[in-house]
Amino acid sequence: MKKKVISLILAATMVATMATGCGSSSGETTTTDNAASTTTDAAAPATEASDTAAAVTEAAGGDYADKKVGVCIYQFSDNFMTLFRTELENYLVEQGFSKDNITIVDGANDQATQTGQIDNFISEGVDVLIVNPVNSSSAATITDKVVAADIPLVYINREPDAEEEQRWEDNGWNVTYVGCDARQSGTFQGEMIVDLGLDTVDLNGDGKIQYVMVEGDPENVDAQYRTEYSVKALTDEGLEVECLSDQVGNWQQDQAQQIVANALGQYGDKVEVVFCNNDAMALGALQAIQSAGRTVGTDIFLVGVDALSEALEDVVAGTMTGTVFNDHFSQSHGAADAAINFINGETNEYYIGCDYVKVTKDNAQEILDMVK
Repeated sequence: MKKKVISLILAATMVATMATGCGSSSGETTTTDNAASTTTDAAAPATEASDTAAAVTEAAGGDYADKKVGVCIYQFSDNFMTLFRTELENYLVEQGFSKDNITIVDGANDQATQTGQIDNFISEGVDVLIVNPVNSSSAATITDKVVAADIPLVYINREPDAEEEQRWEDNGWNVTYVGCDARQSGTFQGEMIVDLGLDTVDLNGDGKIQYVMVEGDPENVDAQYRTEYSVKALTDEGLEVECLSDQVGNWQQDQAQQIVANALGQYGDKVEVVFCNNDAMALGALQAIQSAGRTVGTDIFLVGVDALSEALEDVVAGTMTGTVFNDHFSQSHGAADAAINFINGETNEYYIGCDYVKVTKDNAQEILDMVK
């Protein structure tokens, strides 16, 4: 499947220092049930800084004050999606949409609830729908409903599988997906541990890295890929690993705190690394680590994903090893621009990808200054 790059300049610092932004989806694309096309290496930036500057896509000019936008978010309590939906609304207003005509609803992590919300938006005759599905596996049903109503559809954050995306292209439907490739975020997590060196991470000197994995929602492909590719980055470097515990924390801080507390209680000093699929869970893990009398960076290492402000502060302080910036600016702007293209009668590619950014103590303050 052909993949389009929409790049957005967020700040001069980001362009100059990180050489990333929106880019092609990364990694060999696979899904749970379907094989997909091969794209670029998961750890490689999709563009250089100069290419990023040249590839900025600006929303087409126009008067959108009377256009109705329906936005379905899988769960408002998700920290990252809170950042995303806030930036999405602000950006749409900047492009000329009336805030009164932008309706954002909470799916409460229940697919039946979200399906009812989509039905309501269809009945109201919105001009475009932006959907963060509760269950990616429900995408085909959602697509059929929305396409039958002749409403353009932009999926965000949770990517439908390759077979579903191929349907959009085969039928020429006004449907696209905007988001980052979770394989890249998992790879970056693993690379941060690899970069520390075996001598540093192998605290018990047994020649291998023992880790605890805290997963997000098992339905979410991002959780699956972050889990797989974080460990793959270690084994690809020839490191021997041992999984001590792999539990589902459902993106929740309190669940992760309990999971890590239990793992530390069971395995004690044997735990060398804690991988968390998102920062909310990493913050919970940090609470458990500190309660157990352990010190990140000294006798244990901890990585997350999302670059939430609190997590970035911990990276700056050295109380978290690293995180991965899940670029809600590029993703929300890209989703809005895709929606505007559809409203203007234009088309989009069926996949619009953005790059993650690896965050360590070296650049955490720069990211923190940008997201605050």
